[in-house]
Amino acid sequence: MTGVPADPAAVAARREALAAQGVHTLLVQFTDLHGTPKGKWVPLDRLDSVVTTGAGFAGPSIWGTALPRTGPRSEYYARGGLDRIEVLPWNPGVARVVASGYVDGQPFDACPRQVLLRATARLAERGWAMRTGLEPEFFLLKRLPDGRWRPFDDLDRLDKPSYDLKSLPRQSRFLQGLREALEAMGLDVEQIDHEDAHGQYEVNFGHDEALRSADHLMGFKLAAHALAEHEGAVFSMMPKPFADQPGSGLHAHVSLWEADRCVFDGSDGGWSAVGRHFVAGVLFHAAALSAIAAPTVNSYKRLTVGESLSGTTWAPAFVAHGPNNRTALVRTLPGRFEWRLPDASANPYLALAALIAAGLDGIDRQLDPGPDCADDLFALPLDEIRRRGIALLPQHLGEAVDALERDEVIGGALGETLHREFIRLKRAEWTEYARHVSEWELDRYAAAF
Repeated sequence: MTGVPADPAAVAARREALAAQGVHTLLVQFTDLHGTPKGKWVPLDRLDSVVTTGAGFAGPSIWGTALPRTGPRSEYYARGGLDRIEVLPWNPGVARVVASGYVDGQPFDACPRQVLLRATARLAERGWAMRTGLEPEFFLLKRLPDGRWRPFDDLDRLDKPSYDLKSLPRQSRFLQGLREALEAMGLDVEQIDHEDAHGQYEVNFGHDEALRSADHLMGFKLAAHALAEHEGAVFSMMPKPFADQPGSGLHAHVSLWEADRCVFDGSDGGWSAVGRHFVAGVLFHAAALSAIAAPTVNSYKRLTVGESLSGTTWAPAFVAHGPNNRTALVRTLPGRFEWRLPDASANPYLALAALIAAGLDGIDRQLDPGPDCADDLFALPLDEIRRRGIALLPQHLGEAVDALERDEVIGGALGETLHREFIRLKRAEWTEYARHVSEWELDRYAAAF
């Protein structure tokens, strides 16, 4: 297996700099279809092979590759670049190499990072770049001896726990350690707060180029899992672990740039036509985007309207847009919009790639997003929602997967292999769930008839 030779002097300089920081091992990390970081440890003196050929893996052992068990295409190589190496503060002596997938010497079409690289290349052809500010929400949990899951902090019990300043100090060792680790890795941490559910927190990152934002999110996952484990807690990005409390989103603040000019800004101080077309594309493809941005059975227990501890779920259910409207799918703000559909389980590479494809389709077809919605959509009766022609998001994973299968634009962005594998795996997940008999069903029906 051969790759593209790296500049020997640049490799040597980077290796020496890492060694001076105490690094002896490289964590070569890639991302599978489910958005889970995968990889292996490689000695630092093998840096040249990591950036020219890549670390090798058995392709069929990775979710979503559909690679054969024999022949040259059975080998999956995770290849990194010298510009995507960061020391891991919680793991002394180890540095992460952010890698993309290669098979048989070529970029692998079903590697999620390669999918986003293709999408950002489409933007670059027009002279544009997308910047995103991601806002991952998550829970700190523990598992009781009887198997039930509960918030890690037993004292986190406020009736309205949003922005609780009692819980933050109790978890300060984890939260401050997480912030310090992320900043040492080059992330711009803007704020950390207690969110709307017991045991739930949020970290906001500064806006960055889309690919770097996704890379940063994967680094965040690695750091949070490790540091939570040190505290005896379980870091969870499950969309909705508790039925009566809000779920965890992965809101994305999105803007489009041409050099130093925001493409979404109009000459009159409002939104440009290009910006409105982009938003229209996101709304038009909302059903298919749901499968990517809300990719689990549990995701659709978040995408509902109803009462919760904070008074609302804060998760969108209706396909609409409006100025600073947190009840709509797209919340428009000066020069950017907040895409409120993604939940914490979403693969950031696939979600952002699909978003780009939807937005560009809206621009190319000059779609109209319709009128702004300033109303509280959670307060409107369903018959009024229908009268206005506002569509509902898919109500379960099976419905979303069906929409993705029909959507040629989003499917084309994923690529043939990943599109097919995503649908196959998610349809199997939905079928397995649909066949499962829950305790709720037994309690309700076992003796009822």
